[in-house]
Amino acid sequence: MKKSIKYLSLFVFLMGYLNLYAQNSKVWSAQRVNAWYAQHKWISGADFIPSTAVNQLEMWQKDTFDPQTIDRELGWAENIGFNTMRVFLHSLAWKEDPAGFKQRVSQYLSIAAKHHIQTIFVFFDDCWNSHPKEGKQPAPRVGIHNSEWVQDPGVPAYKDRACFPELKKYVTDVMQYFAHDKRILLWDLYNEPGNSGKGNSSFPLLKSVFQWARAVHPDQPISAGLWNWDLEKLNEFQVANSDIITYHDYEAPIWHLRVVQILKSFGRPLICTEYMARTRDSRFSNIMPMLKAENVGAINWGLVTGKTNTKYAWDTPMPDGKDPKVWFHDIFHKDGRPYLQDEVDLIKKLNGVQ
Repeated sequence: MKKSIKYLSLFVFLMGYLNLYAQNSKVWSAQRVNAWYAQHKWISGADFIPSTAVNQLEMWQKDTFDPQTIDRELGWAENIGFNTMRVFLHSLAWKEDPAGFKQRVSQYLSIAAKHHIQTIFVFFDDCWNSHPKEGKQPAPRVGIHNSEWVQDPGVPAYKDRACFPELKKYVTDVMQYFAHDKRILLWDLYNEPGNSGKGNSSFPLLKSVFQWARAVHPDQPISAGLWNWDLEKLNEFQVANSDIITYHDYEAPIWHLRVVQILKSFGRPLICTEYMARTRDSRFSNIMPMLKAENVGAINWGLVTGKTNTKYAWDTPMPDGKDPKVWFHDIFHKDGRPYLQDEVDLIKKLNGVQ
């Protein structure tokens, strides 16, 4: 009964916002965005960070940028038919070296394109550690999921308006540089706004980043994914201002399908930009076929197990660092062996790989 009430509330909530698109002339029309979506193969892939990076800063800073590992691991993604990666940027890596940062982003895009992979780039993020610092990043804490992942811009910058002009420069500089780059599929402006207990205090930055992005007029659509139905003010704004509806769902198939059915009420393409947590009954075997049948893009969390420790569950640390009985996320070991061969076989089948 509790689940039924939740989804009835979600339906009422979303239906109340169906007319918001008509009030926002800056958002791509449904006709335009559906035509754009129809030009692409079914979107499938993963949230990607190389196994050698503990967080976004270690991925993008000059001293630890690792194109060899990126090339190798995106090759494994290509081999199972993935065509899209969702990748988190970080404003501190840009601030430290704007020109070098953009060069490294371009180098990453060249590697991805070689493997026939487009990219969804993420700007801001309210998840995990709240005080990012440039420079050498800490080693992962043993057995703890995303132990050194960092928010962007973090606390207190996310709500300090004095920091907004610098954040605007970051978003504007990066988006202008890549605004016409076909290697980029989509701009995901803010990952899980309001997470880490921030709630509506993230609204000013969320609103601002959409304004900054629209001012660039990129060729690519923009979005910010729905993730918590209790954050009504944030959800209303995200729905009203996103060209494509993106969302996160780590629930079992019956509940995930209900979300899909309700979100389709907007008449816009859907991309699930996070799913697949095996111990929560969100698996490739029961979610990915459903998403393909519904023509919903499928981006799971995790490609190769590594320094982010995302094979461990969110709230189940393993201080001894042993392999969990069931991996939470991720598809491959660091040497390229599949965690579960039957999963890889299914992914290849759904992606039309012989």
